[in-house]
Amino acid sequence: MKIYESKVEGRESSARTRSSRIFRPRPSSLVPRHPSGFTLIELLVVIAILGIMAGLTVPVLKNFAKSDATLGASRQLLDGVARARQLAVSQRTTVYMVFVPQNFWNGLSSAQTNTPAGMTAAINLCDKQFTGYTFVSLRSVGDQPGQGAPRYLAPWQNLPDNTFIALAKFTNSPAQSYIITDPISAAAYNVYGFNTNATFPFPTADAAPWIPLPYIAFNYLGQLTINGVDVSGSDEYIPIAKGSVLYARDPVSKTFLFNSPDVLEMPPGNSTNSYNIVHIDRLTGRAVLEFQKTQ
Repeated sequence: MKIYESKVEGRESSARTRSSRIFRPRPSSLVPRHPSGFTLIELLVVIAILGIMAGLTVPVLKNFAKSDATLGASRQLLDGVARARQLAVSQRTTVYMVFVPQNFWNGLSSAQTNTPAGMTAAINLCDKQFTGYTFVSLRSVGDQPGQGAPRYLAPWQNLPDNTFIALAKFTNSPAQSYIITDPISAAAYNVYGFNTNATFPFPTADAAPWIPLPYIAFNYLGQLTINGVDVSGSDEYIPIAKGSVLYARDPVSKTFLFNSPDVLEMPPGNSTNSYNIVHIDRLTGRAVLEFQKTQ
């Protein structure tokens, strides 16, 4: 009996041992752990560093945007000059690239604005002072002598926002100039005002009487010309400025008003100190971009 009981107890002990081995709990990989994290001071330091970096980079990005706008305006004006020259050659006539001067309405008569269409056309040109241009021909091949039919060859176009043609280009006369000199290369550009000795139908192609507008012109050979016959005596330089032209609006209707705009270069004097100039060769009529050289 003792031997039997001992064997039974041995089997029960062995069973309990196997059972404890089978059901013994093991540590689970799903049990959440608590790794070490950032302290509040560390987070504040990181935020402060990010703030400093943002403060340093935002002004640089703004300057890149302004530079891109000036380059875009220069490229657009280069394309416009090339288009005017191409039209003159292809249509065998003189093509004028005309611009919108400041306070252009002072030259308009009641006959030009006494119709709804004429008034609307004039108002729509208010935001194109210093920035707008189009192409005009006063005669076409086949017109009878003395009976030319003036035509606008394209819609009015604007330079990109925050760019405009330098104020001095409009306010100086064709005989009055100023010199822009590159301080690095010593290249000098003698910038005269636009020609204004021709008259154009304005603000529409059938408007009368005609008024003088700032312009450059190309003859049928693609050369710069003053009157459609004589080649210009000098190259043409058109400086591009960075800044803003603020146009007056009616506070209720938001339409433009015949009020003088506010013109501001930012930074001041950038059309001469850090310039971008569209240079047109008088003999070939081809344009290139001149810009301030850097060391």
